[in-house]
Amino acid sequence: MSGIYLHIPFCKKACHYCNFHFSTSMGYANDMITAIRQEIRLRKQDAKVPVETIYFGGGTPSVLSPTQLRLLLDEVNSSFSVVADPEITLEANPDDLSPAYILDLQKIGINRLSIGVQSFLDDELTLMNRAHNASQALSSVKHAKKEFDNVSIDLLFGNPNTTLGDWKRNLDHALQLEVPHISSYALTLEPKTALERFVNKGVVSLLDEKVVEAQFRHLVDTLTVAGYDHYELSSFGKPGYHSQNNTGYWQGKTYLGIGPSAHGFDGDQRYWNVSNNASYMKQIAKEELPQTIEKLSVVDRFNESIMIGLRASWGVSLQAMENDLGLRYRQHLEKQAKRFVDEGLLHIENNAL
Repeated sequence: MSGIYLHIPFCKKACHYCNFHFSTSMGYANDMITAIRQEIRLRKQDAKVPVETIYFGGGTPSVLSPTQLRLLLDEVNSSFSVVADPEITLEANPDDLSPAYILDLQKIGINRLSIGVQSFLDDELTLMNRAHNASQALSSVKHAKKEFDNVSIDLLFGNPNTTLGDWKRNLDHALQLEVPHISSYALTLEPKTALERFVNKGVVSLLDEKVVEAQFRHLVDTLTVAGYDHYELSSFGKPGYHSQNNTGYWQGKTYLGIGPSAHGFDGDQRYWNVSNNASYMKQIAKEELPQTIEKLSVVDRFNESIMIGLRASWGVSLQAMENDLGLRYRQHLEKQAKRFVDEGLLHIENNAL
């Protein structure tokens, strides 16, 4: 399996909690599209197997027009071998998802929408500095479901001032909408964000960790009872609706990252593009890849396989570790894990930790 991640580095406004790479200046969007198309061509030899998933992330990919998105999709299809029915996901914000835009996305080949709802409560959305309100959050998902079978929403828990009752209301809205996939994350205090400044100045206080834990446990209990598979720490999908793209990351599969700040992985080394739009476009114009490369050591691969495996319901395959890294690494893992297995924090099942 091979995936392609396309980073679209534009947003309408800066959310208070976000430290992803983006710009709120859209004046050079067409130049950026040209550069991303050029990077796709520069990397055409890097995909060793057919592409099965294409993922538009960001930033906010839904700020682009269907025409701009189609140019990128056409470039991918002309540069790489793509399977007949790839999963093609677009991250979108509710305020961008008009009925007409949704229809256009379907026409150009997008077949999965990941909608950044974050909350169905206006007070929380205002604190986050989101561009949409609660009414738009609800209506965008309803409109999307009329045209798309595969719809995911993002929800944030652990927001300042959010009670367990508020969180239950959010989940009630999500369940009433009957979306087949929900990704839910705890609010994290990231460096160089507005939220960090608010906390440091005492304007906002983060929730006690026990309160955040209670919200997480309620999330897991509620969605599993409702028929969602809790297949990864933050991911809940109805059977048949797990994210193929993200599952590839957690299984350690190869993928190309294209666009400023995007990361890629070929199985032996990882790379990441420069997180500066001007520098990115300048280097691409010279037909240079604006990347930093890290060659993974055997110890790096050992640690990463544990880190990503324990996030997912399938765990860390002991046989795969032995096949990939050697018997001594499997034995070392089993030795290190024994104390946690004895304490009931880890378990071994079907030859997986």
